[in-house]
Amino acid sequence: MKTAMDLVGAAKAQIQEIDTEGAEMQTKSADAIIDVREPDEFAAGHLPGAINIPRGLLEFKLSADEALSARDLNILLYCKTSGRAALAAQAMKEMGYLHVSSISGGFDAWLQAGKPVFTPSLPDFD
Repeated sequence: MKTAMDLVGAAKAQIQEIDTEGAEMQTKSADAIIDVREPDEFAAGHLPGAINIPRGLLEFKLSADEALSARDLNILLYCKTSGRAALAAQAMKEMGYLHVSSISGGFDAWLQAGKPVFTPSLPDFD
């Protein structure tokens, strides 16, 4: 019986993972930066320019959004530590996407490397 980590390990063997330096460079040329974390994680801070499509909705959103339907888009994925992003990258590969990368170590590695983060501010109602 496979565990979640077995599935993540198998996915990582089939996808392209890049380090935070490569990911920072890719943010400049990516057609889409997709954060596959949950909305509350995204709201707490994310890569500048990223859009939020939670892992559980990814295939459905990609199929429904014409702007993301071209299979030759240059896409950068990430999650908290890289497990969900690896599974997402594998699913996108199976859907026919040709240029998908995942950040090794995820958002945690991005933060640890001191890379830029966008944190939306909430309105002050006082």
